[in-house]
Amino acid sequence: MATLSAGKRMKSAVCATEIMVIAAPDGEVDLCCGGTAMGDGESNGGAVDADHADGTAIGKRYVNEDGSLEVLCVKAGEGSLSVGGSALNVKDAKKLPKTD
Repeated sequence: MATLSAGKRMKSAVCATEIMVIAAPDGEVDLCCGGTAMGDGESNGGAVDADHADGTAIGKRYVNEDGSLEVLCVKAGEGSLSVGGSALNVKDAKKLPKTD
């Protein structure tokens, strides 16, 4: 588990995914990618868990259910993001107002 703060960059231990924290809740967060905890270091060459292999897309924002955690994918990879066993979802884009 890690204490997250806005601007912190993290790397997956099992794939190429890299993220930057946009917003984080207080306290420690169990942020995982590919079923393995994310960290500050290099990939350890492990395998992505098949249950967490949906992948990440560069430039997409991912949020948890209550919206307290938001991360931006800065490098895509094969593993999917999760917190405490619950998958993070791609954040919907805001609709722009119509202009005439």
